[in-house]
Amino acid sequence: MAKILVIAEHLDGKLNSAVAKTVSAAAAVGGDIDVLVLAADPAAIAAEAAQIAGVSKVLTLANPANEHALAQVQAPQIAKAAAGYSHVFGASTTTGKDLVPAVAALLGVNQVSDLMSVEGPHTFKRPIYAGNAIITVEVPADQVVVATVRAASWQEAAKGNNAPVEAISVDAPLPSHTRFIGLAAGKSDRPDLQSAKRVVSGGRGVGSEENFKVIYQLADKLGAGVGASRAAVDAGYVPSDMQVGQTGKIIAPELYIAVGISGAIQHLTGIKDAGTIVAINKDGDAPIFEIADIGLVGDLFTLLPELEAAL
Repeated sequence: MAKILVIAEHLDGKLNSAVAKTVSAAAAVGGDIDVLVLAADPAAIAAEAAQIAGVSKVLTLANPANEHALAQVQAPQIAKAAAGYSHVFGASTTTGKDLVPAVAALLGVNQVSDLMSVEGPHTFKRPIYAGNAIITVEVPADQVVVATVRAASWQEAAKGNNAPVEAISVDAPLPSHTRFIGLAAGKSDRPDLQSAKRVVSGGRGVGSEENFKVIYQLADKLGAGVGASRAAVDAGYVPSDMQVGQTGKIIAPELYIAVGISGAIQHLTGIKDAGTIVAINKDGDAPIFEIADIGLVGDLFTLLPELEAAL
């Protein structure tokens, strides 16, 4: 029977919602699921992780060095803690994409990236070519499976569990060549882009940084997160942490509104798992309309005020 270790990603004392989705992927494999929390003080995070349905127990690794999520510091500890486990899963987030490959390297195995479905304990499906093709990957049965889970492809596991919490320690030498300097992150009262149930994104068609205020206004009306296409980011309308797509953030909100976005394949890759997609664009032949559930053809500066008024 599989024994799966899920790496708990967290920030500012709160568990990332992608962890519950990673647990769902682990549950599809079957077997015992343990969640590993690395932090300076993991108590509150561990208590939150213990509520996730399907978790057998929560392991905590308390170490001052774990105050900040540095892959070079955490990977050696995770590799040691993974002894005896058949699978090690982490979310395919910015942090996970940095951390999990380092764990795989230390364990001497290849990583499975963006796991989107489970066909068997060692057989999985993942996207390639910007999501235009899906391949089946089979990991040798005698190797530990190390994978990042495509959070957009999985539902969050339910809450209500009360898994036991167990403190562990590992003998892992930590590197001295890497140290935390600082974290620069945009502050916003709006929902986080990757966990928001509703997202409004603007593209090059918005026209300018100043014009982007119409995107913020609609998002505030809906209580939505705000994203952007790569073209809007490259044009300097918004910062890069708002980019949605293959080279940005892959999201799966219940509602996605694309405003002034033509629909390059790299952008579509990041939103293909959204529940309902609404596209607003003056070009009726824009590729975004091929995947949109609802399409509005017209000038966005005319349509958005009308849409807001109807809300």
